[in-house]
Amino acid sequence: MNPLLQFNAFPLFDQIRPEHVAPAMDELLAAADAALNTVTQADFVPRWEAIAGVLDVATERLGRGWGAISHLNAVADTPELRAAYNAALPRITEFFTRLGADERLYAKYKALDPASLNPEQRQAHHNAMRNFVLGGAELQGTARERFAAIQERQAALSQQFSENALDATDAFAYFANLAELDGVPDDVIQAAQAAAQADSKEGYKLTLKMPCYLPVMQFARSSALRERLYRAYVTRASDQADEAMRKFDNTALIGEILTLRREEAQLLGYANFGQLSVAPKMADSPEQVITFLRDLAQRARPFAQRDLADLRQFAATDLGLNDPQSWDWPYVSEKLKEARYAFSEQEVKPYFTAPKVLAGLFKIIETLAPRGWLLPD
Repeated sequence: MNPLLQFNAFPLFDQIRPEHVAPAMDELLAAADAALNTVTQADFVPRWEAIAGVLDVATERLGRGWGAISHLNAVADTPELRAAYNAALPRITEFFTRLGADERLYAKYKALDPASLNPEQRQAHHNAMRNFVLGGAELQGTARERFAAIQERQAALSQQFSENALDATDAFAYFANLAELDGVPDDVIQAAQAAAQADSKEGYKLTLKMPCYLPVMQFARSSALRERLYRAYVTRASDQADEAMRKFDNTALIGEILTLRREEAQLLGYANFGQLSVAPKMADSPEQVITFLRDLAQRARPFAQRDLADLRQFAATDLGLNDPQSWDWPYVSEKLKEARYAFSEQEVKPYFTAPKVLAGLFKIIETLAPRGWLLPD
């Protein structure tokens, strides 16, 4: 039983294995292809319920199966899963690109009478018509072929970008001595020691992963140690990384992605990718977004400046830091909270274990849902 083909419950993440990916995608893609061919036949009556009952069910299952794989690939990466994901990615991209630009399907949606639809269906129909245009359904000839090639290339580049960022994070390790870890919580020190022992190394292995990186930045008294980790973190997968880490440099990928986005936008009749990006969103233009953000920044700036001055004064008077650097702010902020509000994230952490947080979350939902507070307007 392939867990990627079970749709009667939540995704079975604990059962999904790399070897499940190819056969599941074979079956789901074949079903989606067959559904697309069915609804685009000349004698298929263009009715909303008929299209949804055939095509939407098949594509929803494909999207759900691929979504489960994508999620695991993002949070539980292994060489085997990455290989299975990358092998399926071009086929998934090709299908959804073809689906979004299918002239026959576009014609079926055009033939639907919005007046025959309920409000929810009318909105969905409006969105679908818009997405056909954004998906290249009105492109012809070489423009259509180029648009499809851009989608496939962008999918590959985005995946490579993510892999580089992940691999750069995983590749970094600094083996500290105990003196350098002064101030770091005991549980983090123990985990770092165990990680070093697993690598058959002396000392304490520090990484850029959040369970290690963040508490070091918050609690380590050594500014030099904080600087070392900070510089490694902010230069991951860039041309500013240490020479040994530059094999993960994403600079060229970013340049190519931006070039392809501009070309994609121009193929669809937009001056730039910003205009294309806001087309399906609430904002009317990129300029409106920029105006909103600048207005927000202007309103927030006085409060930020006040907080910054407060932190600077505390750093100078209580910590002896007269010129705090970027890697000092998490430490200064944590110390200010402890001194002024008797609050420590480390002391609070034991009370918010994952099971307790999840139980509390579901309790809130169970309380609010019967009262209708979670229903849309």
